[in-house]
Amino acid sequence: MFSVTVRDHMMIAHSFRGEVFGPAQRLHGATFVVDATFRRADLDADGVVVDIGLATEQLKAVLAELTYRNLDDEPAFAGLNTTTEVLARTVADRLADRVRAGDLGSGARGLAGITVTLHESHIAWASYERSL
Repeated sequence: MFSVTVRDHMMIAHSFRGEVFGPAQRLHGATFVVDATFRRADLDADGVVVDIGLATEQLKAVLAELTYRNLDDEPAFAGLNTTTEVLARTVADRLADRVRAGDLGSGARGLAGITVTLHESHIAWASYERSL
């Protein structure tokens, strides 16, 4: 399996519901380093997994929909705790939608999967892996 990873970041505000979250139940901010890894079994006709430039642009576009926002106010997250895990799934699903729409080029239609990792810090991160 071949893979290509691109990286960006996002800054959000949110709060959590539930005693398990302790002080994070209050509104707080988070900055995530976001890695999106695209996988495929064989390289495309040009010898690549995915166009790195297009993958970078599309990750930036997906993150622009989330960054500098209070996620508590976003209708897409109504009733959800926007944990790192939930946000990793959201970014992966939105990237998958863009792959299907052709936004990462026609060669990206051969991708097998995407993994999105959100790094909360240098010692903690969460990932979501999905097939395409």
